[in-house]
Amino acid sequence: MNRKLGFGLLWVSVAVYAFFFAPPNQPDTFELIKNLSTGNWDGINPLVIALFNIMGIWPMIYSGLIFSDGREQKIPAWPFSVGSFGVGAFALLPYLALREANQKFTGSKDIVLKILDSRWLGVALTLGTLVLLSFGLLKGDWADFIQQWQSSRFIHVMSLDFCLLCLLFPALLGDDMARRGMKNSSLFWVVALVPLIGPLLYLCLRPPLLESGQEAVSSPQQSTAS
Repeated sequence: MNRKLGFGLLWVSVAVYAFFFAPPNQPDTFELIKNLSTGNWDGINPLVIALFNIMGIWPMIYSGLIFSDGREQKIPAWPFSVGSFGVGAFALLPYLALREANQKFTGSKDIVLKILDSRWLGVALTLGTLVLLSFGLLKGDWADFIQQWQSSRFIHVMSLDFCLLCLLFPALLGDDMARRGMKNSSLFWVVALVPLIGPLLYLCLRPPLLESGQEAVSSPQQSTAS
């Protein structure tokens, strides 16, 4: 109950801050979002371009955990995951508040789960992120970014959203590791404490979920070996 209350209060707090205390919207905000979405990046700070695109990678990272987690939940996970592509942590926080602890996976993987459970997805997301980070950090203008962060609600809230997604990942990580038979507490803290790159490497290295049929087949072999 304390965990649910904490996530609920955090959700309300960040929503109130974003709407009432963040810097005001700028007249060119809609045009900026349209240009970022369509790849018309001329004149846009590379740091803003990188951050905007990484905010599209974060929902894929979370989807790699949330869809299998939602298998045993009373609430469907997919609406929150889909919503996170538009509003990030603002869509995921209600799910974290409503979900129950879940350290098991039953049944078989559908095509969506097979893709999200694939290490190749983790590799693709990692490579894309590294390209974006290199582009933003090497070519970006930090002074301009700080000025926009102080004056633009879009840039300010997007930065806050990025930080929230980094901080919230451990809330799903422990159960996902348990579903895969991973009991390495050191690995948990490495993934949890290394923002963005830690979760990406976790997706690349974690063992796949076992389907019910695979468990049934492997058990006799283990009994024979023992």
